Amino acid sequence: MVSLSNQTTFSFSPNNLFVFDKTRLGISRINFPRKFKVTCFAADQPRQQKQQKKKKKSQSTNSDAESGIDPVGFLTKLGIADRIFAQFLRERHKALKDLKDELLKRHFDLRDLASGFELLGMHRHMEHRVDFMDWGPGARYGAIIGDFNGWSPTENSAREGLFGHDDFGYWFIILEDKLREGQEPDELYFQQYNYVDDYDKGDSGVTAEEVFQKANDEYWEPGEDRFIKNRYEVPAKLYEQLFGPNSPQTLEDLGDIPDAETRYKQYKEEHKNDPPSNLPPCDIIDDGRGKPYDIYNVVTSPEWTKKFYEKSPPIPYWLETRKGRKAWLEKYIPAVPHGSKYRLYFNTPDGPLERVPAWATYVQPEDEGKQAYAIHWEPSPESAYKWKYSKPDKPKSLRIYECHVGISGSEAKISSFEEFTKKVLPHVKRAGYNAIQLIGIPEHKDYYTVGYRVTNFFAVSSRFGTPDDFKRLVDEAHGLGLLVFLDIVHSYAAADQMVGLSLFDGSNDCYFHYGKRGHHKHWGTRMFKYGDLDVFHFLISNLNWWITEYQVDGYQFHSLASMLYTHNGFAPFNSGFDDYCNQYVDRDALMYLILANEILHDLHPDIITIAEDATYYPGLCEPVSQGGLGFDYYVNLSATEMWVSLLDSVPDSEWSMSKIVSTLVANKEYADKMLSYAESHNQSISGGRSFAEILFGGVQNEIKLLDRGVSLHKMIRLLTFTIGGRAYLNFMGNEFGHPERVEFPTQSNKFSFSLANRRWDLLESGIHNQLFSFDKDLMDLDKSKAILSRGLPSIHHVNDTNMVISFSRGPFLFIFNFHPSNSYEKYGVGVEEAGEYTMILNSDEAKYGGQGLLREDQYLQRSISKRIDGQRNCLEVSLPSRTAQVYKLTRILRI
Repeated sequence: MVSLSNQTTFSFSPNNLFVFDKTRLGISRINFPRKFKVTCFAADQPRQQKQQKKKKKSQSTNSDAESGIDPVGFLTKLGIADRIFAQFLRERHKALKDLKDELLKRHFDLRDLASGFELLGMHRHMEHRVDFMDWGPGARYGAIIGDFNGWSPTENSAREGLFGHDDFGYWFIILEDKLREGQEPDELYFQQYNYVDDYDKGDSGVTAEEVFQKANDEYWEPGEDRFIKNRYEVPAKLYEQLFGPNSPQTLEDLGDIPDAETRYKQYKEEHKNDPPSNLPPCDIIDDGRGKPYDIYNVVTSPEWTKKFYEKSPPIPYWLETRKGRKAWLEKYIPAVPHGSKYRLYFNTPDGPLERVPAWATYVQPEDEGKQAYAIHWEPSPESAYKWKYSKPDKPKSLRIYECHVGISGSEAKISSFEEFTKKVLPHVKRAGYNAIQLIGIPEHKDYYTVGYRVTNFFAVSSRFGTPDDFKRLVDEAHGLGLLVFLDIVHSYAAADQMVGLSLFDGSNDCYFHYGKRGHHKHWGTRMFKYGDLDVFHFLISNLNWWITEYQVDGYQFHSLASMLYTHNGFAPFNSGFDDYCNQYVDRDALMYLILANEILHDLHPDIITIAEDATYYPGLCEPVSQGGLGFDYYVNLSATEMWVSLLDSVPDSEWSMSKIVSTLVANKEYADKMLSYAESHNQSISGGRSFAEILFGGVQNEIKLLDRGVSLHKMIRLLTFTIGGRAYLNFMGNEFGHPERVEFPTQSNKFSFSLANRRWDLLESGIHNQLFSFDKDLMDLDKSKAILSRGLPSIHHVNDTNMVISFSRGPFLFIFNFHPSNSYEKYGVGVEEAGEYTMILNSDEAKYGGQGLLREDQYLQRSISKRIDGQRNCLEVSLPSRTAQVYKLTRILRI
């Protein structure tokens, strides 16, 4: 044994080298050939290390090339030549491979890495017990306290150094079910019960002895199990020959004892006429390697080996010993009954702490001075929710309806999952959307934070209902053909210490960075330590949890800029690619996002991930294999900022069409992956005003201003929807021009719920019904005619003077006149194909709240052979001010 340091020791043997890492108590085996050489000369080490690194680098490069991996592939594709950023990508790729190696040393595979929820948290075990596990490396003592044990910190506990606390800081506590009075313990120590599936199957009344006898009789052929039952038969016979009553009495009579091979062959010769079942299914041979050590190989009979491996394990017999749930309830009292309240008790260097477990799946946050607690959710099989519908197919384009469950009702209160399912989901389906995106689903302490300061990442918010209520919501959405996305917040966490993760085990750096880096500079939240393997395991498992447990279909990753940079995105970006690879970039956060996308798409091929990044990090939607981050879509955050700026501070006549188009199209290389929205919840919730409030607020009795507001509301949506990528998002209520902003109850408004709801009654009549009709027909453009999935638009007419925009997308032509006063009788716009074009959508129709200025005969237009806008033909159309038109090529004319 050679000790190299206080941390690592090496144990040499002729065939292998064991490496013991005392910091992790892990054991790795490195196999060597039988003859090997260990060089200990310092002079030889640099040369050997250099050769090994060179060889390893060559092998790594060849391996990447063979698997189609290019760390700078997307830069090459886009023709970007930036040597520093390219080197950064290569180094990041190498670090990513090293991170994978580290993770796979601790986890069997990527699925195991992303499935921590299968072990951590509180789980029912088949052997009449409940297992609890959580992570708290800074604690010295851990216990589960709850109403089931009188909140005792000693009844269900585990101590450091004893069974229950490993070297990684994971605490394991077993809570045994209690035997009912008058009941006897099970005959089998490891007796199992069917708790969920077929919960009474196996409770047949057959005794364990009968089952085992049946297994022996049916599983083994006659005599086949002889040497399993009587393992010492052959040694006993040999012993009797040497030392029994008829054995040699003196050493001279004993003589030389033949070697093992000879003795075994003599034994087989003496019994050659016996049935095969009387002989052991093996042979002993001399392998010729070392007579002095008497080394022999035991070789089993090939026929017997084949026969043995073809046998199925006797699992069916073992399952017959299992009993049903009813038998368990008759004999035992559950250690932790369904609905029990509990917390995690830690003893730390700073004293005792009570925490809500990090992996808890149902939590009641603090309320009216009462400390938060977890709730054990284990409904009986007959009352647990059962899924009815399968997931919808992944669509070619996304029409997302963004929702907040709490404000989704008409009443001044917090709405529930049940109310949302009954009232809002049918409206979303009727409106023509194919997905919903939910805000604030994971548990959060303060309702007014909208759900962005998450406290319990695995718990569905108890404000809206139970876990089964949320399952019903997702299931019913799937039944209506709607995908369900979550707005997931892994960019920061709530700083609350009583219910969240901050100072979870008494230490300041358990889940988060230590010092200033562990706190968001502006929002008072905590910043995750993404480079820690246990934090990585927690976050990746959290993503997989919502998909596995609740069948969600995708995520929008909230505020990536907060996690990608140590300045949290609050810094000027004017140095080109250097801003994306300098000292302020959190490389660990980058690798977390890359691996998160890789693992999610590997485990769930139809999953959809959306990046919300105000800095537009290069390669957001590029494949991981080509140096990208692997997202399916990215959000164009600039669009809504532009519209707000125009509506708030720029006169209508000074709007720049060129700026509008360039902002909406954004990065042309990634336009196909772009998610566009005119306004999201930010304009309604985050202290701002919705477009409807800006356009309609206080102008109900001024017809001219009302006409302006209605016209712009429709045009802004139509242009944003049709000129962008394959995804579009709208916040709940904005489709019909909700006239009021959202204001959550806070101290400043005396905790009023008057603005924390939606005015669904406005849909019944008036301009709000007309705006909804327009939005519904807008969604139908994509639903029935696949507008968004037809590739990128061809923008051929942008006139800042006339304030007209025109572009085509497949056989469809879109024309917008934003001028506040000028109308055009025969306005020429170019078209490529000669033919007849039929107007299929006119924003000025009376049913949409317009003035209906166009006659019915103006809906059909025939092209003129005249080159305009670089096109071979043109249309001369009538364009009233502040209107938009959509034409479809219905007949092609060959000239």
